[in-house]
This record gives sequence, C-alpha cells and structure tokens, in this order.
Amino acid sequence: MEIAILIVILGLIFDYTNGFHDAANVVSTVIATRVMAPLSAIVMAGVLNFLGATQISGVVQTISSGLIAIEAASTLVVLCAVLSAILWNLGTWYYGIPSSSSYALIGGLIGAGWAHQDIQAVLWHGVLDKVAIPMVASPILGFVIALLIMKILLFWTKKKPAIADKKIFRHLQIGSACFVALSHGLNDAQKSMGLITLGLIAGGYLTTLTTPLWVILSCAVVMGLGTASGGLRIIRTMGFAITKIDSMQGFAAETSASLVILTASFLGMPVSSTHVITGGITGVGSAKGMLHVDWRIPRRLIAAWVVTLPGAALLGAVFYWMAHLFNI
Repeated sequence: MEIAILIVILGLIFDYTNGFHDAANVVSTVIATRVMAPLSAIVMAGVLNFLGATQISGVVQTISSGLIAIEAASTLVVLCAVLSAILWNLGTWYYGIPSSSSYALIGGLIGAGWAHQDIQAVLWHGVLDKVAIPMVASPILGFVIALLIMKILLFWTKKKPAIADKKIFRHLQIGSACFVALSHGLNDAQKSMGLITLGLIAGGYLTTLTTPLWVILSCAVVMGLGTASGGLRIIRTMGFAITKIDSMQGFAAETSASLVILTASFLGMPVSSTHVITGGITGVGSAKGMLHVDWRIPRRLIAAWVVTLPGAALLGAVFYWMAHLFNI
C-alpha cells in the first residue's frame, strides 16, 4: 500500500514538473512575438493543458502496457522509473536545457524494467514503433511542415504585402498557441496517467488497464498547475535564442507543432513537445534563409535529445539496484 501511494504522489509530482518544464513549449513563441504578456500566456497554457489532459488518447495505453511486459512491472520498477524522470526533469530545468520529459519517463521505465527482469522485460517492438521512430520523425515533421507553411505565407504576403502589416497574424497566433497547449495536455499528461495506472495494476489495485476517473482529473489539475507556474529559463532558449520570430512565424511554428502532437496523440505515440516545437521554430527561421537560425541551439537540443532516453534509463536502473542494495 505504501509504495502504491508513493507512486501516485510521485506520479503527480512528475506531472507537475512536466507542466513547468514544458510550459516553455507552449508559450515561448507567443511571448517572443509579444502577442501575449508572459503571465497571460502561462495562465492560458495552464487552462488548456488541463482541458487537453482530460481527453484520453492512445498514449495512456502505450505507457501502461506497450513498453515493458506487465509481469515485469512491479511497483518498485514503476517507482524507480518516476524517480529517475523527476530527477532528470529537475536537472535539465535548472540548467535551462529543453530536454524531453516524455523520453525521461520512458527511459526510466525501460531501465528499471530491464534491471528487474533483464532484456526480455522490454517490449522492443513497442519501443521501436511508438517511441524510437516517432522520436526521430516528429521534430523533422515539425520542421518540414513549419517550413512549408512559412513559405506559403511568405509567397501570399509578397503578393498582398498589406496583409503582412495587419494584426491578423497576432490573432491567428493566439489561436495556434491555444492548440499547442491543448495538444500538449492531450499527449503529455497521458504519460503520468499511464504510469500511475501501471503502478496500480502492479500493486493489485486495478485488474484492467482502464484509467480511473480520479487519476485522469488529478493528473489534469496538476499538469495545469505545473504549466501555470511557468518555466522561464527554458522560455528564453526556445523563444529568443534559436531565431528571431514575428507573429507570422509564431503562427506557422505553433500550427505545425499542434498538428504533429495531436496526430501522435491519437496514434498512441508519446512524442516530445519540446522537440516538435523546436523543429517548428527552426523551420520558420530556415524559411527566410539558413543564416536566420542560430544552429548552435538546435545542435545543443539534439545532443540533449540523444542523451535523454539512455541517460534516464541508466538512472532508472541505478535507482532499482540501489533499492535492492538497501532491501527496499
């Protein structure tokens, strides 16, 4: 009982850290273009993250049953997974690195499951189809779609230059930012729900993979609160360091990101909103020419992207081995 309660508490703490860690993904562009004030943008993101989190997608099923075998998912494995994800989130947030909360949690789960029951505990086909391929494809799609949208908008405004000077894109960007916030809640909060559901099954408190209503609502509330607390360190990196953007570019980047994240959510793919929006921002900058992008930032993000999954997996395994060492 004690470990199950601890899993629920830590699962919600992870959900909260996910909210403030990834709040930058939702609000960075709308703040960078000065379309919304930081406080207004963060509150908007918090509310829409909550609404998105109450809508169930296939991501819950992927986390709870698609990555490690159910028989390998002891309460200790789930506990070590969430501990490693929280530690990774806090460390990368402190240094302002927009790494992925999603892959931190997935890595922790894989590492702890592997340590518990060796390599056969990991459902490698699920990891490949639902994690590895989308991990590579989603930021590339974010980049390409944003680049295409931006090229179309540049062509359109060149034909009708008066449109570019009007406030239409400021209004459109508020709408696209809302969709990013909604899609973030739909994808990211589902991971905490899936983890808590898995922990309850491992502890014998659930017999099916159906997520209880109280888990859905509590994760939605905590995700919204976490987002509302903001992540200003990462906002500076995402909104200002990659490229200088205007409201037209912000609209294109956010539209691209929301399309990719929403599609992935319904396909049960727990993608990283950090990576997708980074691809979108880089894409809109590249639409005006490669020199408009500070490529040092994307390279740094790619390094964090590559390291997160194995790094969190190692942390998950270390936590599991330490628990056994101290007979926990």
